[in-house]
Amino acid sequence: MTREPPTAHRRPARGVLAGGPHEGASRSTAETLTAEVLRNALVVAAEEASIVVVRSAYSTFIVEGSDASAAILDAGGRLVAQSMATTLMNSMALKVALPELLKDIPAAGMRPGDVFVLNDAYRGGVHTNDLLVYRPVFVAGEPAYFTATMIHVSDLGGLSAGGMAPLATDIFLEGLQLPPVLLATSRGVEPAIEAILRANSRTPDKVMGDVRALVAGTAVAATRIEALVGEYGPAGLARGIDDYLDHTETLTRAALLALPAGRYEASYPIDDDGIDLTVSHTVRVAVTLTPGAGAVLDFDGTDPQVPAAINSSSSQSLAAAVFAMRCFLDPSIAMNDGCLRAIEVRLPPGSLLNARSPYPCGGRFVPIYAAMEAVFQALSDAMPERAIAASGILQPFSIAAVGAPYWIHLSYDFGGVGARQGKDGPDATGVHFGIGRNSVPQVEPVETRCPLVVESVETVPDSGGPGRYRGGLGSRTVIRFLADAHVTTRGDRLRNAPPGRSGGLPGRLGGFYLRRADGSLEHLASKVNNVRLGAGEAFVIETTGGGGIGSPYERPVAEVLADLDTGRVTPHGALADYGVTLEDDGTATRPRAASPERPGLE
Repeated sequence: MTREPPTAHRRPARGVLAGGPHEGASRSTAETLTAEVLRNALVVAAEEASIVVVRSAYSTFIVEGSDASAAILDAGGRLVAQSMATTLMNSMALKVALPELLKDIPAAGMRPGDVFVLNDAYRGGVHTNDLLVYRPVFVAGEPAYFTATMIHVSDLGGLSAGGMAPLATDIFLEGLQLPPVLLATSRGVEPAIEAILRANSRTPDKVMGDVRALVAGTAVAATRIEALVGEYGPAGLARGIDDYLDHTETLTRAALLALPAGRYEASYPIDDDGIDLTVSHTVRVAVTLTPGAGAVLDFDGTDPQVPAAINSSSSQSLAAAVFAMRCFLDPSIAMNDGCLRAIEVRLPPGSLLNARSPYPCGGRFVPIYAAMEAVFQALSDAMPERAIAASGILQPFSIAAVGAPYWIHLSYDFGGVGARQGKDGPDATGVHFGIGRNSVPQVEPVETRCPLVVESVETVPDSGGPGRYRGGLGSRTVIRFLADAHVTTRGDRLRNAPPGRSGGLPGRLGGFYLRRADGSLEHLASKVNNVRLGAGEAFVIETTGGGGIGSPYERPVAEVLADLDTGRVTPHGALADYGVTLEDDGTATRPRAASPERPGLE
């Protein structure tokens, strides 16, 4: 997908939404207040929709993980606002897919109360389990805005329950595909669509509960937009939104001007595709920063798509690129279409980042996190004073019943964040942008809904990459089964450790393991489908730590001692990685001056 650069004659921000802390002093207090009220009202409309979806959904991952997204768009396909919980992965899908919906179902034929759905990965969607739902909001008899909601519903078929299918070799193995279709009218959900969804799901009641929650969320947001039309008038609201987007563009371009001009290239590898474990795949990027022209992120040279679940749709790769770029900008800048105007993303068709049918897209986390990391490293080269080392990433997995009646637990565990220049990396949070506000469901509700026990959740000592600034720790979770279950995984950075920078060392590799009834551990590949475990056996998820920055021997002994006190580093790790010995009296010394060579850690 190629974003066209903005035209040179775009008018400057003005009017009701052009104000805020970045605007000139000429604006009146009343105008600024009006701008802030309207700006926040748009976000709140989307936020309320996402909350309604979470509170109404049936799937455990939605209810307990709050993984629901909502957005407000206009009839031109512009992203106006997104909920606070919405990730760029989801809002970019909702933005890119709306024009595809309007191609198949013209706005002129829509009626009040109509709701539409699609999940086509090649037309803006994500993968088969992510349903994108849209409701037109009418102004003067015509659709002027669309409220949109999106969640990962419990199951829509495919190789494994919950929509993982890490060994899919084409899109048809990942589940039911939906082109843009009418989902509901003012009378309720269309019976034919409900019948199709139920027939293709292992958990039909949960799916329909999720679908009705999505529809309800769009209705709430539409009511809020209609109220804003009544308060500001159709022309006033449209003008205010134009100004809001223009103002965001102005702020984004100003932030980009503060970055060093030039062309910066980087790449990042993918461990394997799950089918051929001997072959790695690579994502490449060139970031060009030109004063006055914004940023161009060109992924030309990225490896071609493969018949395996490590490809991504264009909307997801767009999200990764924009997210990584925004991490180096002012975080207070709003996320809307104005921001996107200043960032051009070029995604070669038929590549890992812009797959074509019938190549699978369900494993999109793998290539887009490589894309995100490549952008991070390119910009870290451009700005060493703001550098970040590579991170361990989220490790998705699902646990499901081996037969009917089906239950499904879908979750993620997170790796350590790479060290930042001047700061250690956060533990077990991952540099992530793809899930809801809670990320990982809480233990007790999961145990209530599924026949399993979460025995432990802990960080792994010594797993953060040693350095002057240490990488964040990975985590270890142990889940014991009370009934036979299938385990499916989709991991990466479990063979190639996230590297450090400037003399920092890599993070410790994680992995997936089965703990058999006799206590023995069996290592799993990073991408497996429906591995059966019996009641009493356990599934162990270990995530990878982040890379370090700077030589470990430059880390002050006092900081190593603090890590010993908090359990982030063991005495063995302190000596092996930092050359620091813990004395009997509790003090620490560094008798050696040679640089460490990190051994493998058991």
